[in-house]
Amino acid sequence: MTVKIDNYTIKPETGRGAVIIFPGGGYAKLAPHEGEPVARFFNSRGLHAFVCNYRVAPDRHPAPIIDAKRAIRTVRYNAAEYNLNPQKIAVLGFSAGGHLVSSLGCHFDRKEFDITEPADEIDFVSCRPDALILCYPVISLLDGFGHIGSCRNLLGENPEGNLPGILSSHTQVKKNTPPVFLWHTADDPGVPVMNSISYASACVENGVPVELHVFASGKHGLGLAEGTACAVWPELCVKWLINQGW
Repeated sequence: MTVKIDNYTIKPETGRGAVIIFPGGGYAKLAPHEGEPVARFFNSRGLHAFVCNYRVAPDRHPAPIIDAKRAIRTVRYNAAEYNLNPQKIAVLGFSAGGHLVSSLGCHFDRKEFDITEPADEIDFVSCRPDALILCYPVISLLDGFGHIGSCRNLLGENPEGNLPGILSSHTQVKKNTPPVFLWHTADDPGVPVMNSISYASACVENGVPVELHVFASGKHGLGLAEGTACAVWPELCVKWLINQGW
């Protein structure tokens, strides 16, 4: 299996961490402004960055999470070549990409959401991320504050069994879920802020380190949010990563 990963690695001092970026797009497309520009920002702060071009509709679950797991394994397997710390690999997702990242944090060890047979040595490497960064993420696929469009694109018109519940990440947080950084806007018209609040609350309940920033106002899909009051989020995120050892 081949997963396309755009490489934005640099050569900082040995042992710096990396960030793998998953753009949003409602599992229908991948938003370009949530990919390379974000990677370039982390490069400018001395971190390696990658962009994962995961599968979207008409491909369905578990294709995106299989791609995401392969991306983590690939980066970790090639850590020496990239001059990065294999124990400091963060995953960052916007909107539906945030849903994918939150799912990784809960289901990295779930075998039915993975390949059935290893294809090569890479598939034997751990796919557990070391940190999660969720940017105005879709968290719930259920009625209420869930994002039904993402659910439809990911699972189809008639989801099997309880998959929407299993893939509503606020119900799946565990004590071994990696540390989490989240940000959202209070009046997000596309994905309600309760998605982030519910995930942060579940982290607190399970003893998972979490940092949540809710900005007063801002449209959905801001990316780096340049020229808005939310534009501080990337620097806040870098400070958080540094405190985590990146």
